[in-house]
Amino acid sequence: MMLPTLAAFPAAASVDRTSALHAYARGRLADSDGAPVKALRNYRDALASDPARIEVARRAYLQGIISGDMALAMRSAKLLDSSGVLPRDGTLLFLCDAMARRDWDEARQAADRMAGEGNFGFLARIVRSWIAVGEGKVAPPEIDPGDRYASLARRYIDEHVALQALGRGEMAEAEPAINRALALRTVDLAELRLTFAAQLAGRGAKAQALALLPQGQAAYARARADVARGRKGGAASRALTPAQGFGRLLARLAADISSDESTRMLGIRLARIASFANPGRADNALALAQLLTEAGYADHAATEARKVASDGWFGSLGRAALVDALAASGDMDGALTLARALASAEGADTDRLVRLGQLQAQAKDFNGAAEAFRSAEQRYPADVVPWTLLLFQGSALEQAGRWDEARVVLERAAKRAPEEPVVLNYLGYAQVERRQNVAAALELLKKANSLKPEDASITDSLGWAQFVTGDVESAVPVLERAAQGAPTDATINEHLGDALWAAGRRYEARYAWRAASVFAEGEAAVRLNGKVKEGMKPEYAAP
Repeated sequence: MMLPTLAAFPAAASVDRTSALHAYARGRLADSDGAPVKALRNYRDALASDPARIEVARRAYLQGIISGDMALAMRSAKLLDSSGVLPRDGTLLFLCDAMARRDWDEARQAADRMAGEGNFGFLARIVRSWIAVGEGKVAPPEIDPGDRYASLARRYIDEHVALQALGRGEMAEAEPAINRALALRTVDLAELRLTFAAQLAGRGAKAQALALLPQGQAAYARARADVARGRKGGAASRALTPAQGFGRLLARLAADISSDESTRMLGIRLARIASFANPGRADNALALAQLLTEAGYADHAATEARKVASDGWFGSLGRAALVDALAASGDMDGALTLARALASAEGADTDRLVRLGQLQAQAKDFNGAAEAFRSAEQRYPADVVPWTLLLFQGSALEQAGRWDEARVVLERAAKRAPEEPVVLNYLGYAQVERRQNVAAALELLKKANSLKPEDASITDSLGWAQFVTGDVESAVPVLERAAQGAPTDATINEHLGDALWAAGRRYEARYAWRAASVFAEGEAAVRLNGKVKEGMKPEYAAP
């Protein structure tokens, strides 16, 4: 149907319509300014004043989901549904609402609709099994071998078989399903171990709970201590309600589909719907905090991370999520303070030390970063230290001005990973910058470029090495290719300009320098402006 225009409304309604448009505009501005609370308030006002405008409803739906305002999200979803433009995840929101209200007939209708729409249909059997739990029935989820999406369902089904069996106290059925679920999980494994351990402890299965909690690791220390004393895991030890089971399912799916930027927003929407279904529980707060941080909603992420009780079983994981949210929000002091505390805890794993090192490097404390990476390295046997950790450490040392130490570590990284272009590039370029061991460095860069020819930064390193060794003829086309791959990179364009000037192509050199100056800052911008005006002089040489 066609939506009514402003002219179609009577004069009295025009005031509300104008008010709605103003509120909508303020909401959009607040969105772009990174003011989510203000944006939410204005979208809510706009929807109340003008519920017929689809664009307002769309924005209100998205903002309601992201901010955690279920009432706004539901109101917007119903308006969108009545106009036939409800996003597919809106059906999951309706399903969540029905399960939270324990309206099993409505929940089944929503589950049928979800299956019919296709996008999330592979979850239908698991969802219906939780609805059956709500109805007092036993109907564990099963895989239909004939279903073309059976392989997707297998990623999730064992966790829910286990949780439902634990809810019934059927340990013989739960234990093998727990083992299968843990074997399949590649992310958030600590959260799953803690969840299963809490459920086991809640049913008096102390030995089985302890078996899931590795000794000597900070993430499990509180849980092990409680189980050893005969204590349970608080709310996490209680049998899951159907709505909570549905929430866990969505949170898991959200994490899985958010591995690339194109599906991250959908992942956030699923995780937020999961939090509506499973409010107050650590598992959903952790998943949502991580996704919100990755998508640039750091303030919302910090709010979610703080919902995880710091003195509970999941407290260590919650604080780690808060570190990432604080760093993403620009509160580097807060992130570093918390990261240091986590890294210094008894049984802290290497991930905590690496995260501390990364934050210190981001804060330009390269000596501190190098020390954190070295401490992480010492947790490994000498012959299995990851090359990535050596690269982190070598980079920090190099940026701290400790080149002799850095070179030793980077050479170890290259020896451990002789086919990794990022390692070869860093070691080769760092030597070229210092005009050390240039011939051998050039060979490293040639190999790196052959392994990853599409990487503009590696191509630039090779071209620059050729230039500084005097092979201008070879350098120019290589640097031109690098600039084509990264047209906004100031360093690459400056290198190209220098090579073009040396080749006698003065007009093109100035063009490349101008392109570089658009994106350069500080000393680099001053240097480039000097080159554009006066050409290549010794004082304007690129580092």
